[in-house]
Amino acid sequence: MTFNELNLIEPILKALETEGYKTPTPIQEQSIPILLQRKDLLGCAQTGTGKTAAFAIPILQILHEEHAERTHKNIKVLILTPTRELAIQIGESFAAYGRNLRLRHTVIFGGVPQGAQVQALHRGVDILIATPGRLLDLMNQGFINIKDISIFVLDEADRMLDMGFIHDVKRVVAKLPAKRQTLFFSATMPVEIQKLSSSLLHNPEKVEVTPAATTAETVTQSVYFVDKKDKRQLLNYVLRDPAMTMVLVFTRTKHGADKVVKDLVKENIKAEAIHGNKSQNARQRALSNFKEGKIRVLVATDIAARGIDVDLLSHVINYEIPEVPETYVHRIGRTGRAGASGTAMSFCDDEEMQDWRNILKLTAQKIPVVEGHPWPMAASGQVQINLPKNKEVVRRPNAVAGFNSANSNGPRKRFSGGSGGGRAR
Repeated sequence: MTFNELNLIEPILKALETEGYKTPTPIQEQSIPILLQRKDLLGCAQTGTGKTAAFAIPILQILHEEHAERTHKNIKVLILTPTRELAIQIGESFAAYGRNLRLRHTVIFGGVPQGAQVQALHRGVDILIATPGRLLDLMNQGFINIKDISIFVLDEADRMLDMGFIHDVKRVVAKLPAKRQTLFFSATMPVEIQKLSSSLLHNPEKVEVTPAATTAETVTQSVYFVDKKDKRQLLNYVLRDPAMTMVLVFTRTKHGADKVVKDLVKENIKAEAIHGNKSQNARQRALSNFKEGKIRVLVATDIAARGIDVDLLSHVINYEIPEVPETYVHRIGRTGRAGASGTAMSFCDDEEMQDWRNILKLTAQKIPVVEGHPWPMAASGQVQINLPKNKEVVRRPNAVAGFNSANSNGPRKRFSGGSGGGRAR
């Protein structure tokens, strides 16, 4: 199927063509017709499936067909999202897909002065993309009225729960008109999220494009077992591959992210960190530098696990294994997006072995173990004991999770665990 078969208006088709998008992803193919019929939608989709376009495209078409762009008096669409970075990226998508329409959108979030955001609201907005805290703040100040909202989108609902925003979400929902179209998206569906969706949606259509907590098939995964003290040298080692031009590295803590950046800079590798202690301007500058190729490595904490959207990001490295197994799925979902291929490497030390077991159990996949690298875990026998039970061993000479070693005796992979472009995001 192509976008031409989805009954989209010409201005949007032209915008998609300009962006180089021809084929809708599964969630777009399923969701767009439902939303154009003005039905509520429950979307269960992991990051990287093209979810933003799945709701942005029909919203733009609905507003255009209702001649909303003629007035700009009242906010007609509210999109609530958990992080600043994600809000900004959704705004960029609306700008791209709506480039040939006269609809206005703006993005509001905390951590920056509110002046420019208030001015944009005064000029008139059709589509408002917001994080919960700043939205409630400006509502309380009288700058935002959501009584005329006809379409409400709650994006990354489970992330809202993780970040403690559910009560803010409920306060916003209480101010919305009862008669509206509601779009509810979540990568996972814990009990509290199921209850929230039931309270918001009216006879919804459900779209589930991938099973909960699975990784994208386009991502090649591998794990290195390494002592904690040797991770810094291992990172420098894998970064010798010149093909790794855009690398996203995840750490557990803000301090850890800063330390990794410091170590990389000492090795003349251009890197910056992005985490909650950085100002909004610093975070956006680092992300822009990464997207523009001014830095090679971006080191992030999990605040960015769903908030970084970089076209053609080829490599993700879990410098530290996440304690929550679902976080692994969201981290590596930064690569292999919308049909493109990607590579995810994980550095696992002895203390993280149980966390790795939990990831293997959740994803039910066989993830190759890279053997023969220069810094194997010291107690090799202990590695065998700690590894999840697995009878199948596959050896691949010269396979270094992302690049080919010139050494004929290079690292090899064995498998550990269970079974296992051109699209709009």
